[in-house]
Amino acid sequence: MDESRRDRDGEGRARNARPRDGLGRPLPYGAPGVERQPEGVVRSPDETVREAQRLLDAGMPFHAHEVFEDAWKSGPDAERELWRGLAQMAVGLTHSARGNTAGGARLLRRGAAALEPFRRAEPHGIAVGGLILWARELAGRVEDAGQAAGGGHVVDAAAEAPRLRPGAHLG
Repeated sequence: MDESRRDRDGEGRARNARPRDGLGRPLPYGAPGVERQPEGVVRSPDETVREAQRLLDAGMPFHAHEVFEDAWKSGPDAERELWRGLAQMAVGLTHSARGNTAGGARLLRRGAAALEPFRRAEPHGIAVGGLILWARELAGRVEDAGQAAGGGHVVDAAAEAPRLRPGAHLG
């Protein structure tokens, strides 16, 4: 494939067709990669939470962010900030696992702030209060470890995966 041309989807929109790893990093054309999440899938809130939890547990927060992004774009206006905040947390975990400690911490905190208005309601059984605490605690650890190591600290995305619902178990 001519790598100087932009990849396009069936409707002509720019879409990178390079394979990606579990953290969403592009791999060389032809390399085996992780199956990408289809874009624009409309799921129920329960399906969204279950699929995102499966991806988080598998150490694939970048792909979980895409699931949350679909809910953010297709869901009711009243829930946009909920799904956007969850997507930001997943991207924060992604950046932290890639070694971008400053960006990871910033996005984890931004996601936690977006979830604050949902803390009491816990929509769709999502453990909002626990997720806010998780994101802020992880942001602090990532930042501290990055500063101590001179940057580039990498966390294990699967080991750090949050529980979206109380009592949610792996697998």
